[in-house]
Amino acid sequence: MKALIDHLPGRIHEKPISIAILAMGGQGGGVLADWIVSIAEAQGWAAQSTSVPGVAQRTGATIYYVEMMRPLDGKRPVFSLMPTPGDVDIVLAAEFMEAGRAILRGFVNPAQTVLIASSHRFYAVVEKQVPGNGVGDSMTVIEAAGIAARKIIAFDMQEVAERAGTVVSSALFGALCGAGVLPFGRDVFETAVRASGKGVDASLAAFAQAHDIARANPPAPDVKQGPEKRLPPLPVSAGHSQLDALLKRVRAEFPPHLHPMIYAGLRRLVDYQDPAYAQEYLDRLVSLHSHDRNAGGAAQTYSFTETAAKYLAIGMAYDDVLRVADLKTRASRFRRVKDEVGASASQILYTTEYMHPRMEEIVGFLPASLGSAIENRPRLFKALDRLVNRGRRVRTGTVLWFLSLYTLSRLRRLRRRSLRHGREMAHIAIWLDTALAHLPTDYPLAVEIVRSRRLIKGYSDTHSRGLSKFDQVLAQVPRIAGRPGAAGWLAFMNKAALGDEEGKALDGAIRSFDAEIEGGVRRPALSTP
Repeated sequence: MKALIDHLPGRIHEKPISIAILAMGGQGGGVLADWIVSIAEAQGWAAQSTSVPGVAQRTGATIYYVEMMRPLDGKRPVFSLMPTPGDVDIVLAAEFMEAGRAILRGFVNPAQTVLIASSHRFYAVVEKQVPGNGVGDSMTVIEAAGIAARKIIAFDMQEVAERAGTVVSSALFGALCGAGVLPFGRDVFETAVRASGKGVDASLAAFAQAHDIARANPPAPDVKQGPEKRLPPLPVSAGHSQLDALLKRVRAEFPPHLHPMIYAGLRRLVDYQDPAYAQEYLDRLVSLHSHDRNAGGAAQTYSFTETAAKYLAIGMAYDDVLRVADLKTRASRFRRVKDEVGASASQILYTTEYMHPRMEEIVGFLPASLGSAIENRPRLFKALDRLVNRGRRVRTGTVLWFLSLYTLSRLRRLRRRSLRHGREMAHIAIWLDTALAHLPTDYPLAVEIVRSRRLIKGYSDTHSRGLSKFDQVLAQVPRIAGRPGAAGWLAFMNKAALGDEEGKALDGAIRSFDAEIEGGVRRPALSTP
């Protein structure tokens, strides 16, 4: 066995072997630290583990620190309570950005540190809260690890653990053993797992597979940024007369390369409302495609129609209280949550939802006349808002709350008579008319106007903020239109609007355009962020 101490002769007699473990809540970092301590103590070594809680942005990220050393002359060594930057022998990271965090903290150095990391990703809050794509670039971590670490072993240990029915700590322990960086045999590691007495078979299965992968010295890490999006092809039949009529119409009225995107839109809207609503979607899309064809869209592979097919479906399937109630009472959601928490078939699982609807959402799903009447009475609106604006914790697994939400979701037949629906359809009409007005003269600008719809997403306050940004961007179209690189400017503003929640980046992009009008700012290149 090639132990860590081989690269530093006599080191074992000088100072302890230091191991830093970076893990998030639920990944078994504490168990992993205990296992490492137990294997050291089983071999007559002295060992100590400590932990430093992290921050909520990493879902309870914690640094566990272990030091181990063979006692000298019968004297127990004095161990450090925290890892020292630049002097850590082994870093175990339970998620790939945790490896990056270890590098930033200075725990990894090229002369000494072996970095063992799972290559999967769990996104931090700061990555999720950005309106656009806020995911950190894993390639930066890969490049940094290649420079910062003496050796790196990284593969998807989360997948290994999930296949075995356990958590990633078991796979990390196996990778630690397979890497051969500690002077202990495999049997010592496995004995520590058996001694824990919980989920032993699953833990040993993950341990064994990870051990073999690490021992084979895996290539450079293949970091998964997320599931690859693939649109399903248009089926021959859906087995339902109304749905088959929709499919037949798609084949007859649109070129084949547009079929997957349009089919995705149809599926979304049938699930959201009904086949008749999907027919309305096709009616609008046929009209848009006709304008696209007349504007020479064939030379652009009808990108205007394809973009409209995506964002029109998203716009028509807006989130409202009926949709929220529907999603929270679906059997598929209960199954997914049960799988995520690892509940067994014999266990009863309750989910507690925090629901905080605003009066605007409640008025919005009322019939248009009634909703308008309440809105036009400020005192009544404020009184009702005080009544409902308290927030409730709802246990959707109980009969009362499940039936309440389920009944609410069944009211979607009334959605098209609601105040909110009328406003959404009017807003969609203005958006599409704006795009069509520029389609004959500036095809790229028209496509980017359609793409601007991605600024609107979510529910309640999130929707309101997105809608405000969308209206700000669309208000710039008359100023941008007719200028060279108009589509590039609009894409620049859209990207800025997706860059932060407060809209400061969008304000800066608009000021940049103002400066360009005055002369002196280089126009951004056409892009489709």
